[in-house]
Amino acid sequence: MNATKHEPNRANEADGPPDPRRWWALGALVVGLLVVGLDTTIINVAMPTMSEQLGASTGDLQWIADSYIVVFAALMLPAGLIGDRYGRRRFLLVGLAIFGVGSVVGTLVGSVEGVIAARALMGIGGAFIMPLSLSILPSLFPAAERGKAISVWAASTALGIPLGPILGGLLLEHFWWGSVFLINIPMVGLALFVCGFLLPVSRSADAPKVDIAVTVLVVTGLTTLIFALIEAPEWGWGDARVLALFGAAVLIIASLVVRETRAPRPMIDLGLFRDRNFLWATIAALVPSFAIAGVLFLVPQRFQAVDGHNAFGTGLRLLPLLAGLFVASLASSKLAARFGYKVVIPSGLFVLGCGLLLGATGSVHDGYGSIACWLTVTGLGLGLSLVPAMDACMATLAPERTGMGSALVQTLRQMAGALGVAILGSVLASAYLDRIDTTGRPGPVADAARDSIGGAAKVSAHGADPALLDSAREAFMHGMNLSLLICGVSALVLGVAVATFLPRRIVDAPAPAASPAGPGESRHDREGVLHP
Repeated sequence: MNATKHEPNRANEADGPPDPRRWWALGALVVGLLVVGLDTTIINVAMPTMSEQLGASTGDLQWIADSYIVVFAALMLPAGLIGDRYGRRRFLLVGLAIFGVGSVVGTLVGSVEGVIAARALMGIGGAFIMPLSLSILPSLFPAAERGKAISVWAASTALGIPLGPILGGLLLEHFWWGSVFLINIPMVGLALFVCGFLLPVSRSADAPKVDIAVTVLVVTGLTTLIFALIEAPEWGWGDARVLALFGAAVLIIASLVVRETRAPRPMIDLGLFRDRNFLWATIAALVPSFAIAGVLFLVPQRFQAVDGHNAFGTGLRLLPLLAGLFVASLASSKLAARFGYKVVIPSGLFVLGCGLLLGATGSVHDGYGSIACWLTVTGLGLGLSLVPAMDACMATLAPERTGMGSALVQTLRQMAGALGVAILGSVLASAYLDRIDTTGRPGPVADAARDSIGGAAKVSAHGADPALLDSAREAFMHGMNLSLLICGVSALVLGVAVATFLPRRIVDAPAPAASPAGPGESRHDREGVLHP
């Protein structure tokens, strides 16, 4: 007969009863995470206004968006380790304060360079907020509640995706472009207050020391790699500059791996990947991250350029994706406890793949009902795969490694997202160029139309050329369908691999020596369902 096993998690929770304020503390973390999530998408709404009022070129706008992403992804690993060693709450508050300062700078500057600097400063703050907010959860919640807490954490990180365009559209209707930064300030102030009051002190003196040389290699290598991924669609994947950047990134990261594998006590414990639980749980989190980045890159363009909706309407139409993600995230912890990660994660990847493949059958003439349907299924798949995968990753980490381990997973997820945008952007651009028909149009008109669907909409409107716009819309949908097909097939293939290689039982990290567990309690079975 099957039985559900519940044991205390002495590796990842404090001795004694759970903190009675833990759910309020989680709410405090959600406020901080919402700020980070909002800033990921809200800036896109303000870019046309910035282009007009600041005289920003296309390259300037790209750097306004990318400066945040590059700094954010490159600094997460050292930020997570610093929090492990010197205090997770302390440096989470430091991150919130830096984010707030960057937001203030963004509201006051009047130049492209100033906005880029403000965004980079916000990226530094986000690099502390994201991994440390996740690594604090094991000290707040017992193992039985950790999956639900991570579900709320994951849902809150996604909440800013549709809220960004919605709030941004409302703000820009009534205020200047700097208001998209101004809205962060009261939220950061609230997060600082409630996090400082509610979060427990959490650190580990056993965490490795911060190695300056390793930190420099991490930041330099990841910055170079992310920069190459961002610029490759624009410059071309075979461009000498792109190849040089990729080559430099590989050399830097390879030297980092060699240094850390030879170190007696490495700052970044790459040995974590020798644990099949951590390895496959991490891999299971990457394809959903790749897919969601692709969906959020493609679908807003479809809503605005093909269907003609504004930024506010686009945000509203993304809500089914969030609804599916939120519902599945909250249900995933119970499902994982009942059926085990080896069942739930591949099932979620299968649902995700089906949703994306359904989206890959779209056409210009689809009504919103069919789009909302596949977005909902995709959101359900994301919640059922990504959240249990993150929980499985955290379950394997020793207390002194939660900051570094969560930062490592989050960094890889950011890399997967950047790779998703780069690869799918290239697929979209190639398919669009292959399908759009500019025959008989003057050179400047043809060039503008071939550059992007936005350019086609602009020149066709001015020249009253509806046939050109129809061709551009059909070409865009062809490219979008190919991109979603790649995402869907990737999710299905990964689902088979995870179902094959993820161990049957997820086992928590051993308890610290200072808190010995009783017989049979030093490791906690996270499979959920035990078989005789």
